[in-house]
Amino acid sequence: MQAFTQLTGIAAPLPLANVDTDKIIPARFLKTIKRTGLGVHLFDTLRYDENGRERTDFVLNQEPYRKAEILIAHENFGCGSSREHAPWALLDFGIRCVIAPDFADIFNNNCFKNGILPVRLPREVCDQLIEDAKLGGNARVTIDLERQVVVRPSGEEISFEIDPFRRELMLGGLDDIGQTMKHGAAIDGFEAREKAEKSWMPTISV
Repeated sequence: MQAFTQLTGIAAPLPLANVDTDKIIPARFLKTIKRTGLGVHLFDTLRYDENGRERTDFVLNQEPYRKAEILIAHENFGCGSSREHAPWALLDFGIRCVIAPDFADIFNNNCFKNGILPVRLPREVCDQLIEDAKLGGNARVTIDLERQVVVRPSGEEISFEIDPFRRELMLGGLDDIGQTMKHGAAIDGFEAREKAEKSWMPTISV
């Protein structure tokens, strides 16, 4: 998982509440277990018409938001089913941070497991950032996880809270597997002791 320390990028305004995971990535695209290739289907029903043509009025089909790395939305982002494909699709598109007043719990957890930083800020602050984002490519937003601040294009810094343990995992780029591998030496030592002390046990090759 890619570490998240500081990100400065284009923010896409999505002033919608209750954006569920089926809206983020429709169920018909869940046939794969690969984490790549889903970005093209992100917000599929919002981005494309019934003939598969781009809807020109949808933000991610407009410049400069095709290259957005930050998404700003309203309450209850990521509600609905627990599909992990939702953060996969966001990440494959290029989104590394979502800012909203709050998130559905499972979606929030899945974001941290996949290297996407969910930032909770009050609705009025999100609305300010949405207005900033509407200014386009010159209105870059910075997310500084080390200092726990969002920096507006004006230079104003807005503090946000994050669980300290999850913050450390994001800064270190550690998902569940990465956390386990940090203890690789201890695991190898345990296995060696078990093999020596219980030589009668059969060896299983994986």
